[in-house]
Amino acid sequence: MAPSAVITPDGASARFRLFVVLPSLLSLEAALMCWMVLPGNGFESAPIVGTCLSWLVLLAAVRTLRHIPRHRVAAVVIAGTVLLGLVAASAPPRTSNDSARYAWDGIVQKAGISPYSYVPLDETLSSLRPPWLFAPGSSDSAGRTVCPGDLFGTESVASSGFPSGSPLCTAINRPQVPTIYPPTAEIYFLAVRAAVPDTAGYQPFQLAGLGISVAVTLMLLRVLSRRRRPAYLAAVWAWSPFVQLEAVNNAHVDVLGGALILAAGMLLVRGRPLRSGVAFGAAMATKLIPVIAAPALLFRRPARFIAAALSTFVLLYAPYLAAAGTGVLGFLPGYLKEEGYSQSSGIRFGLAQLVSAGPWPPVLSAAALTVVALTMLRRTRPGNVWDQQTVMIGITLLIVSPNYPWYALMLLPFIVLSRRWEYVAVILALDAIYMVPSAAPYSEPINQSFLIAAALAVAAGAWLRHRAEILRAAGSAIEAQVPNRTREPR
Repeated sequence: MAPSAVITPDGASARFRLFVVLPSLLSLEAALMCWMVLPGNGFESAPIVGTCLSWLVLLAAVRTLRHIPRHRVAAVVIAGTVLLGLVAASAPPRTSNDSARYAWDGIVQKAGISPYSYVPLDETLSSLRPPWLFAPGSSDSAGRTVCPGDLFGTESVASSGFPSGSPLCTAINRPQVPTIYPPTAEIYFLAVRAAVPDTAGYQPFQLAGLGISVAVTLMLLRVLSRRRRPAYLAAVWAWSPFVQLEAVNNAHVDVLGGALILAAGMLLVRGRPLRSGVAFGAAMATKLIPVIAAPALLFRRPARFIAAALSTFVLLYAPYLAAAGTGVLGFLPGYLKEEGYSQSSGIRFGLAQLVSAGPWPPVLSAAALTVVALTMLRRTRPGNVWDQQTVMIGITLLIVSPNYPWYALMLLPFIVLSRRWEYVAVILALDAIYMVPSAAPYSEPINQSFLIAAALAVAAGAWLRHRAEILRAAGSAIEAQVPNRTREPR
């Protein structure tokens, strides 16, 4: 069968797959998700074990989806992501409590206060504190704050109110520092919390994350249709355990940044650089990390694109800058230092640490990223933008090796559109680094082994693709040299 041939299943087989096999596989994946996020699950490795098993189930589900009649595929994909998303939203965040800060920033803004002006521990805002985010603590014999582990459904952070010093427990990480999030994220936080009472817990952001993941699914289906690619590929995003855990259960705002980058690419391919620049500027103002997608978006009227992106970025910051001044930087400088972006610490720049030490890993990583970015600038065209975005974002995450897998929420949509499946290894490596329990002195070599495995997978994929292109070119050249002959009738 030719690669482009359409699989036309017989009626009985298609119905069996649609009404028996697929529901069974989705139910299995839903059960695994439920087990991963179940409150009180004491198995520390449940998230990574469940994630790996769910990827295998996803592979089987996508293969089954290939044999479903084409006119049903989109509806099945969307129904599946809603089902899995509702399961993911049925429990508090499992592996990250970042959405607690999102909620607090939204609550503060509802009261007409800049989220950059006060830290969560500041008792000036004590009247705004909902009981699902804050609770009085107790002190041990050494005077340290003690908090019950299951107080908020997520990790409890023991701290002290400011300025009284009274024991205080909160679900917010780093409650002693101002928010780090840029204005698009803050507008999103306000929009989500404005629609619900302050007593509503984690679910508003989980359901918002589900809504954005469905929107990304619809965008993927649209691009796949325009490119005459099979719609079932969208299920790799829509049914991914990675998306359900990080975009829905943990409700990371990175899914919004990823959606805006995808929108920017779609608009640019259609010849709309100004609108694309606006979308990309909003993406950068969601979290600054989307800037890594810029080199593969400068192939069409770059001056107009850059002007629109920067103007949008500045306009989004303007009202917050007027209210808080330089405080809009929030905890960003401290965060970059804490996370080791100015030096090699922990797993940061893990691949470069294999060949150098001291101050050199960040330098070597920056040089490598510069080469990749310049290559993307030179090679990107409307016809290959999704491939180049996959390479640009994937290689950046691999080289920088952030400790947070949800940064890859902006990578997976481009993997789907480019079909560069080897880059899924980058997502799995970041998941493993974050979720696999390890202790010194073994943590760094174990984490580096995950990065090496991902790098080898990416290199193998690139080599196989290059080899296939050479073989196709050779085959075309041979065909061109063979004269056309018609067989004479006997």
